[in-house]
Amino acid sequence: MFKAAVIQLNSRRDIGRNMAQAEELVRAAANDGAKFIATPENTNFLGPQEDKARLAEKLDGPTCSHFAGLAKELEATILLGSFNERGESVVKCRNCSVLFSPAGEIIATYRKIHLFDIDLAGKVRTMESDTIVPGSAPVIADTPLGKFGLSICYDLRFPELYLKLVNDGATLLTIPSAFTEPTGRDHWEVLLRARAIETQCYVIAPAQVGEHEDEGLRRSWGHSMIVSPWGEVVAEVGNDGPGYALADIDLKEVARIREAMPLANHRSL
Repeated sequence: MFKAAVIQLNSRRDIGRNMAQAEELVRAAANDGAKFIATPENTNFLGPQEDKARLAEKLDGPTCSHFAGLAKELEATILLGSFNERGESVVKCRNCSVLFSPAGEIIATYRKIHLFDIDLAGKVRTMESDTIVPGSAPVIADTPLGKFGLSICYDLRFPELYLKLVNDGATLLTIPSAFTEPTGRDHWEVLLRARAIETQCYVIAPAQVGEHEDEGLRRSWGHSMIVSPWGEVVAEVGNDGPGYALADIDLKEVARIREAMPLANHRSL
């Protein structure tokens, strides 16, 4: 058993401000006993689309180096929910999630597969593919705390990804996000609970909240949460602003639920 924390941020275009906010909350969660701490999608920058590639960094850049140092200092496993990773293109980057060990080493990286290209008339319009190159492979991270299946935000809507992750051994799913307010209000919690129920995994979902300085001044829904493998919300931040929430993670509970209701044995496709 260990304590996990979801960090909720209101990231904007000021990277220094965002990093200071994230560090303050990560430290507070660690002081409360969290051994696994996850930040949301776009932790270090959430601003104009055209600035994503321009400000993108490599894995050995300042953002990842900072989080590696925090993980080592706090002796915690830390998920940098995502940052814009520089690639070969000068006009596009990757939306990359990075998992750090308590020694400050990179355990795993995951590049977001499903890109958020939608147009809900009068509510939200965004074309993530304009600035992001999609990833191509699911990622499992085997750690002393358990096997984490990594994903990011819009991936949440594609259950086949999570079934692949659980079939490959995942007992915990991470879904760092910046869910928009209109989609989050109707879909966020129900989708998180569905992914937990169908995979019988813990779901750890840190999120952005409030207004950002990107196109249209869109707002994120917040409600960072941790969901049990039975589908219960066991920790939640709300949507009043930045903060964090903690929950006990007991992987014996995963085993008990899977033994009582062996979904993996009953799937026919």
